[in-house]
Amino acid sequence: MTTERSPFGTITLICNSRSGNGGVGKALPEVEKNLKLRELPYEVFHTEGPGHATQLAREALERGSRFLVAVGGDGTVHEVVNGMIVDDKAVNPEAVLGVVAAGSGSDFIKTFGIPAMPAHAVSHLDGAESFAIDIGKVTFMKDGVETTRYFPNIAEVGIGAATVGKAARMPRWMGPTIYFFAFWLTVFKHKSANVVVDLVDKKYEGPMNNMVVANGQFFGGGMKIAPKAAPTDGLLDIQVEHARKRESVAILPKVYKGQHLPHPDILEAKRVRCSITADRPLPVEADGELLGETPAQFEVLRDIIRLKV
Repeated sequence: MTTERSPFGTITLICNSRSGNGGVGKALPEVEKNLKLRELPYEVFHTEGPGHATQLAREALERGSRFLVAVGGDGTVHEVVNGMIVDDKAVNPEAVLGVVAAGSGSDFIKTFGIPAMPAHAVSHLDGAESFAIDIGKVTFMKDGVETTRYFPNIAEVGIGAATVGKAARMPRWMGPTIYFFAFWLTVFKHKSANVVVDLVDKKYEGPMNNMVVANGQFFGGGMKIAPKAAPTDGLLDIQVEHARKRESVAILPKVYKGQHLPHPDILEAKRVRCSITADRPLPVEADGELLGETPAQFEVLRDIIRLKV
């Protein structure tokens, strides 16, 4: 095969074969078939456990690869992105990220209009079209140690992160509905926390159920949680939800269409950074991965990765 159709060179497919209840394994033959039809050179690497996609991405860049494609769900994209950034800088500024969604949760692609069908997504790997996108950075506590991760899509603190933890223990065959049911199992035991959210030029002090820090627009299996977010504007979209429990439940159905905003019980802000402390440790998640707990700080890294579209 030639490399003429791929200005970025050979494609490195990083595949999470356990993602989406085996969906990646089922989709990969079709993906490879379409890559061959388009004469796009590629190599395939399979992850063997949590964090392995990050290692594979880093090793590929060190070998000189400039075209990494995450094949899986949002968790796979999250890990590949973390392999592409070190100390808040791109390992190779000329490298591009491609995504073939084949997991149980693939919300990152919705903001950019990348097809959900793996075979159709391959068409977006052809040609030279790409553009720079922002990536979020979160610093949190894990086992008493301050830890940093990068997130391309959305992070949460509070009930949303607790819901992600619950969903991780539920059967994968539930697919995109898993977050919805996990929320209902979480909400009735939930108690709001008293927090201080530092928004640089002002602070929110008071009760909070959930804090959303969004780079992209969608999460939780298609919820349009941050309809105003743009991963190219150099800002994070922040929401601090402090409604009573009954109102929190009423808000949820509206989130699917992005109709929960504006709301008197949701503080909205766009900032390059923010931080949160609470009267008790609150769980922190990003891109559907439970990371650690508060205190936590968030900031945006502008135009740090190029996305293939």
